Amino acid sequence: MSQLFRRTFLGAGVTASLAGGAAAAASPAAHPVDVPGGLSHLFYKRKARRRRASSTDPTGGNTDGFPLAAGASHDLARIEGAGCVRHIFLTLHSLEEQYLRKCVLRAWWDGEPHPSIEAPIADFFGVGHGAIANYWSLPMNTNTGGDSIERHRMGMNCFFPMPFAKGARFQVENQGERPLRGLYWYIDYEEYPNLPDHALRFHACWKRENPFRAAYDIASPPPGPIVNQDGKNNYVILEARGEGHYVGCNLSVDNLNPHRGFSWFGEGDDMIFIDGEEKPSLTGTGTEDYFCYAWGYPGGLSSTPYHGVTVVGTLEGKAIYSGKWTMFRFHVEDPIQFEKSIKVTIEIGHANAHANDIASTAYWYQGEPHAPFPPFPDVKARLPVPEWDSLRSFWKTL
Repeated sequence: MSQLFRRTFLGAGVTASLAGGAAAAASPAAHPVDVPGGLSHLFYKRKARRRRASSTDPTGGNTDGFPLAAGASHDLARIEGAGCVRHIFLTLHSLEEQYLRKCVLRAWWDGEPHPSIEAPIADFFGVGHGAIANYWSLPMNTNTGGDSIERHRMGMNCFFPMPFAKGARFQVENQGERPLRGLYWYIDYEEYPNLPDHALRFHACWKRENPFRAAYDIASPPPGPIVNQDGKNNYVILEARGEGHYVGCNLSVDNLNPHRGFSWFGEGDDMIFIDGEEKPSLTGTGTEDYFCYAWGYPGGLSSTPYHGVTVVGTLEGKAIYSGKWTMFRFHVEDPIQFEKSIKVTIEIGHANAHANDIASTAYWYQGEPHAPFPPFPDVKARLPVPEWDSLRSFWKTL
């Protein structure tokens, strides 16, 4: 770096900060949590021990899949001490319909009484409606094969770092009516002597409203302009108390209640309230815009490092935008910080016009303890709307 650049653009304070940060990253004494991750920092020494919990056959054979009876749960890992999960791989196989919404993933940190992760398995990994999908992003991806196995098998990966100071526990529960024929997993983590006090804990919470309570009846809208300035009736993706930062979500929509002659389900603005604000300090311009697209989702399935569409309904004809959709947005480069609380909301259609089936998974980091999650819906309340019922509702309104 030239001296002219340092004097002109950085100044002494920023230059010192950069130099100090590089020295800390390169220092053998730096805690692995403080060493930046990613490809460009792979040559820095990390004083950690790699560990793994997996479903490997303990006999050395190839029976690596773990069968799980209906109604049963199984701990994928019980880790003691300090560390950080770096990668989760999970796949499961069942012949039961909607088993990816019926099976639940949970995780607890440091012996806490309430889980910090609780979501249907596929929804946690970014695919809603109990569907199977191929997509990629920086923190998450899923993949499947050809037609013969597409319906019932999907590989799922998560790369969000998940630190813990005293221990971690991961569990899968089969809330279906048939056994899982095979449950396979890797939980790859680093083991440390201790964890820095500033390390926040990862959280993920799933919720659903079916149907969302629309602000008015589309068939007989109120007179005059329809506005929404306070966001009080928006769909709530996340409501958390404490200190931390929001790092993204996925949102699943079944378009049951379109405007007559205009079937696009978007136009709902994201509104984010930070530290008890009466009005949101962050307000967007439409559902598709929050998920980094424009003019709807005409491109269908889409994958990028930080945003995408993993489940797509109808894209042509008179029933365009009908059916089931899932999209994701990860705030990896632009996390949204909060010191006391955060409330992440989005309109369902302009000014909450649509009574659609809405579900979401929120992802965030915060210090513990966290507020208990809303009651987790039972199996019946999690099941997708049958395809025919969804289409019938769509046409009834349109």
